[in-house]
Amino acid sequence: MCLAVPARIVERLSESIARAEVGGIVKEVNLCLIDDVAVGDYVIVHVGFALSRLDTEEAAATLALFAEAGMLAPDDEPEPPA
Repeated sequence: MCLAVPARIVERLSESIARAEVGGIVKEVNLCLIDDVAVGDYVIVHVGFALSRLDTEEAAATLALFAEAGMLAPDDEPEPPA
């Protein structure tokens, strides 16, 4: 099964690499497929690549479904936009 997950960008490491967090897990992701990603943005990540940006409300709804399915802790909610 393939799964793309919403993750929050927590640190830019270079033009095309950033650290993204979901459920307390931080991974490096490649940003080469989308432009103008900033720290605090939510992106959809699949196999290490950020595929698209999404707004906080979409991220909250998706992460709530993940928590309901037991894939995340219930308190892993998105932070409000900066």
